[in-house]
Parts: sequence; structure tokens; C-alpha cells
Amino acid sequence: MTFRGRHLLGIEQLAPDEIRALLDVAEDYAAFNRQPMRRRDTLAGMTVITLFYEPSTRTQASFELAGKRLGADVMTMAVAVSSVKKGETLIDTALTLNAMRPDLIIVRHPASGAVNLLASKVDCAVVNAGDGRHEHPTQALLDALTIRRRKGRLHRLTVAICGDIAHSRVARSNILLLGKLENRIRLVGPPTLIPAGARELGCEVAHDMAEGLADADVVMMLRLQKERMDGAFIPSEREYYHRYGLDAAKLAHARPDAIVMHPGPMNRGVEIDGTLADDINRSVIQDQVEMGVAVRMAALDLLARNLRAARAGAAGAAHA
Repeated sequence: MTFRGRHLLGIEQLAPDEIRALLDVAEDYAAFNRQPMRRRDTLAGMTVITLFYEPSTRTQASFELAGKRLGADVMTMAVAVSSVKKGETLIDTALTLNAMRPDLIIVRHPASGAVNLLASKVDCAVVNAGDGRHEHPTQALLDALTIRRRKGRLHRLTVAICGDIAHSRVARSNILLLGKLENRIRLVGPPTLIPAGARELGCEVAHDMAEGLADADVVMMLRLQKERMDGAFIPSEREYYHRYGLDAAKLAHARPDAIVMHPGPMNRGVEIDGTLADDINRSVIQDQVEMGVAVRMAALDLLARNLRAARAGAAGAAHA
């Protein structure tokens, strides 16, 4: 198994073989999760803490479920009623949690780089569940697994990522992952929502949906990140949907077998037509949710293996 990381902080640090290794393990867990009995003792005796400074439904629930299905003790730290509200810093929180000797900590934080900082202060494995505009690695991995399962491969595909690219950590992680695996990436959206330097990342850029979706194998829609916007980036939601919201007419420019994705939560009638979002022949949005549990089980499993190996090595050296 070629997954070497102590932490999972971003796609940027992963080699292509590590990405494939994690997806292969996740593939096994996807099959496991469809069995009547869905519990293993892979993480028996280990403690997982989830620490979410931002609201989450899919990510937090799937990490908790992943930990429990692997047999870990899972503790959800309620940030809203914790000492964070009394002014405790991230570093002090990290030191407090570290003193409790957890094995894995899963963190979501509104500041880019905050999870990396926390990881430098603890002795356990850390998973980035989204930090500011920076990265959301497990979302990109579950998207990759969904694509691979539906398209039969994860290379030399044309992937159109549409909408609010500038504020999206999901977009950044997907751009990095899909680029490492030799896919053609096209960013589609209004100029105000396309980040500077997009072409330097190896992406094509289009400001028109017909051009951007032409011959696409995968159409990935993104949520408008209003909470990260300072000022007016779009004239109105109605105008945005007219020009950039995905509907059947716009999707007709993609390949006939193109799949439609969205990381959620969706704003129906703003980013995507509700009927299209629910079309089981084109939409893989529910598949993404299902693969989220499998990918997060794989991440916890592989990080736990590396953590145990490191601890065994340290114990051996101490006895030598």
C-alpha cells in the first residue's frame, strides 16, 4: 500500500500513486457499506475527535459514521458551546485535545492554513475537513471515486467545474487531484468568480456555459459561497441562474453520457435545476454522498495504519 502520509491535509501533498491507493481502499469500503453488517474493528481502541468550526451536514456526519463503522470511539466536539466561545485560541484547543491523547482529529476551520497549524501542535493524525478557501481533500477524493465508478476511469476526461471557483476549496482540491491524474479541466463562470492565475494551474477558462460544457464528460456544479464574498460578485441570483445555472438546455452541450455533480448543499434554481439534480440517469449527487463515507473510512484506516507503524517504530527505538 503506497499511502505514506502522517496527516491528510490536502491533495497538494499527495502523489498520484497515493491517490490511487486511497481510492482502491475506498472502493472496498463502498462494497462493504452495502452489506447488512457494516462494522469492523479496524480502529478498535482508537479515539477520533471531530472539531468543526463551521456548519456541516454531509462531511461531519460521514466522518462520524466512518469512525464508528471502523470501531473507533468517536467524540464530537461542539465548538459552539466550547471554550472557543470564551476566547480560547486554536493552538490552545489543539494542546488541550493533544493532552487527551486522541489518535485522529478531523478539523474544519474558516481560516486557510488553520488545520496545518493545528497538525503541527499535536502528536496524532489530522484530517483536513475543509479550511477556508484552501482545500477540502476528502471531498475531491470522493468526487474522484464517484467519477471513476461511473466513467470507468479517472484520466483523460474533460471535466467542467462551474460556478463560484474563486471562493471554493472544493474546486481547488479537485483541480489539484484531476490535474495530477492527467485530466482536462475547464473552469466555467463569470469573470468575478474565476480566480486569478487559473490558467497557471493548467486549466482552461470559459465565461459561457455553452463553450465551457462542450464535449464535457463530467459537469461539476459549485455552490455560491456567499459567506466568503465581500461585495457584489453577481448581479442577482435570477440572472446568475439564467447564465450559469445548470439546466437541460445547457447540459445538452456536454457529451450525451456526461454526469452531473454537486458537493452540496445545493441551491436549487440558482446553481442547478431541481429536476436535473434528481435525474438518476445524469445526476450522481447521491452517489457522491455515499462515496463520502467510503472515502473517509479509507482515509481513517490508512492514517491509522501509518500511526500504528510510527508508534511501533518509536517504541522499538526506545527499547533498543
